[in-house]
Amino acid sequence: MKRRAFITLLGGAAAAWPIAARGQQPKVPVIGFLERKSARDSGQTVAAFHRGLNEAAFIEGQNIAIEYRWAENSPDRLPMLAADLVQRNVALIAAPDTVSALAAKAATTTIPIVFNTSADPVAVGLVSSLNRPGGNVTGTTSLNAEVASKRLELLNEVVPKASSIGLLVNQASGIAHVNIADMQAASRTLGLQILVLNASSNDEIDEAFATLVQRGVGALVVTADSLFNSRSQQLAALVLRYALPTISANREFTVAGGLFSYGTGLADIYRQLGVYAAKILKGEKAAEFPVSQSTKVELVINLRTAKLLGLSFPLAVLGRADEVIE
Repeated sequence: MKRRAFITLLGGAAAAWPIAARGQQPKVPVIGFLERKSARDSGQTVAAFHRGLNEAAFIEGQNIAIEYRWAENSPDRLPMLAADLVQRNVALIAAPDTVSALAAKAATTTIPIVFNTSADPVAVGLVSSLNRPGGNVTGTTSLNAEVASKRLELLNEVVPKASSIGLLVNQASGIAHVNIADMQAASRTLGLQILVLNASSNDEIDEAFATLVQRGVGALVVTADSLFNSRSQQLAALVLRYALPTISANREFTVAGGLFSYGTGLADIYRQLGVYAAKILKGEKAAEFPVSQSTKVELVINLRTAKLLGLSFPLAVLGRADEVIE
């Protein structure tokens, strides 16, 4: 090759290097988001999760990517979806409920997992300790399970003549047995009878309310569960249709027209999930990153609904409310 041709060829190659380099964009970490519900029912969860990530300057589509996996309210699909995320070698898996977190933990011992649960994460087997979780799993827990008995006490104050109380649970949640045990213990203390009804779908929720009224149940406690959280409007409408005084763990239920709620705010719970995911992406080790527990519990009352149901809240209960809808 002639010297001039060689120099020309070398110069052309050198000019091409910056172009090639510009074409090789750095890889962004991929988060696997494993959710028991459907995409349609998870808007609030995802939005709050994003807020937590955004606080640490992680923006989907810019410096992170998210692979979403929806079980469409069929928990038996979660192991397969978790295995798919593991096969894709995501940087971490975010699991916003107990069943999803357990499925993710069963699928991998190496990929970090951040969870949210209303249950005791040690008791259900997610971590070995709150302070030092061990393994590849850490996350956040709310007080919604711990205050379950308090909901029954509040309901008893508002509807003292109701001697039989319904308890709506989702047996697919993984912690229904905990809610049932706590409620039964509290009901014995208060001298109340508890009727437990399972609902794992829209139709079953409708059927549960009809059954409660047929059985002469005087009031209802809706347990903390991601399915019920996503069905706030349906539940509120049923409360009015059947004139059944009901308390939920979910503020959104009260805002939608339910009677009242007592529990940890969902927006903060799922935002914290995003905060934890960001910390893991920045290098925190799940094994050494303590599980956090939300300590804020809100009592929200809807006086408009109370009026429609012909109820009045005792001043002692109203005085403890964090929010009153009039």
